Amino acid sequence: MKIPVVELGECVLCGICIDLVPSVFKLSSAGYVEVSDIPEYPEADVDEAIKNCPSDCISWIQS
Repeated sequence: MKIPVVELGECVLCGICIDLVPSVFKLSSAGYVEVSDIPEYPEADVDEAIKNCPSDCISWIQS
């Protein structure tokens, strides 16, 4: 299964990923973007977040 990851060192906290796919991306209590632990990730929606991320910090890994 493919899992989206956010490279926190590159993330500028613009919030685009959260706006586009709130079921996958959320702001943690520490103020960082994190990926929700869900059974299956909506590939097309996550790909849209990847495409629109200004800092190119979102990618897929294979679990």
